[in-house]
Amino acid sequence: MSTSMTPAGTSSVPAARKHTALPKARTLIEALPWLTRHNGRTVVIKFGGNAMVDEELKGAFAQDVVFLRQAGLRPVVVHGGGPQISAQLEKLGLESEFKAGLRVTTPETMDVVRMVLAGQVQRELVNLLNQHGPLAVGMTGEDAHIMAATKRYATVDGRPVDIGRVGDIESIETGAIQALLDDGRIPVISSIARSADDESGGSGGSGVYNVNADTAAAALAAALGAETLMVLTDVEGLYADWPHSDEVISELTAAELEELLPGLASGMVPKMEGCLHAVRNGVRTARVLDGRVQHAILLEIFTDEGIGTMVVPDKREGEPTP
Repeated sequence: MSTSMTPAGTSSVPAARKHTALPKARTLIEALPWLTRHNGRTVVIKFGGNAMVDEELKGAFAQDVVFLRQAGLRPVVVHGGGPQISAQLEKLGLESEFKAGLRVTTPETMDVVRMVLAGQVQRELVNLLNQHGPLAVGMTGEDAHIMAATKRYATVDGRPVDIGRVGDIESIETGAIQALLDDGRIPVISSIARSADDESGGSGGSGVYNVNADTAAAALAAALGAETLMVLTDVEGLYADWPHSDEVISELTAAELEELLPGLASGMVPKMEGCLHAVRNGVRTARVLDGRVQHAILLEIFTDEGIGTMVVPDKREGEPTP
């Protein structure tokens, strides 16, 4: 059998083509060490900000969460719904009132909070996730006694002020969530907690508390022993010297964050307090991400650059950086 040769005596086999999809392969290879590291680990994601109200961002968020699950991680989603609650209160002719950044939650307001979070925001998110398969299961912190809370007071001018059915997480029961994760499901949790102060649970919002979703996500991440907590928000991350500079801090320790907390803008305080609580209670990393960026979750977890701000535990002597 003869082989065709060129005049110069070389083989005429053509050179390998440059495939246009090659960058996709490189991206997948870049993700490989992160896939290996996070495989089987629990990731708690607080869903909020622009990602909650923009249709394209909501769709991208659902894709990211399903990707995590299909890539071998165990995602848990915790959500609030401040804009949707305010809109519904306005429709009903009820006033939205805030003190020290917390919503004043009367029994009537608590009924609306319950209805919007469990009946509107959660349903929409579960449906978006389930477009990719029968994966998501919606629950509230009331279900299976997942979250118990005690009454929280706002501090105004140095004094405690009663703001109604607003609570602080006292305890977390993770059994129902662990069972869903073990079954390959994606738990979607509304930030409503049963009351540890009373057990009435009747109409008018008694027996339950409205809980800040950042706080709830952090407490749940710690209770689950999560690998990471991810908080989606409306800014790029934690700024080094806002409003004088838009430089984002890419990484800081718990101690460094604690020093910065008193000077932070009120909207960032519960998010960063949540991150601090998480990493000081067993969570390996906590991250604040710009929810206005499509696929922010995947960019943060599976690329070398990452985005947003990452909080890590205080490094002990001889320990490697997380």
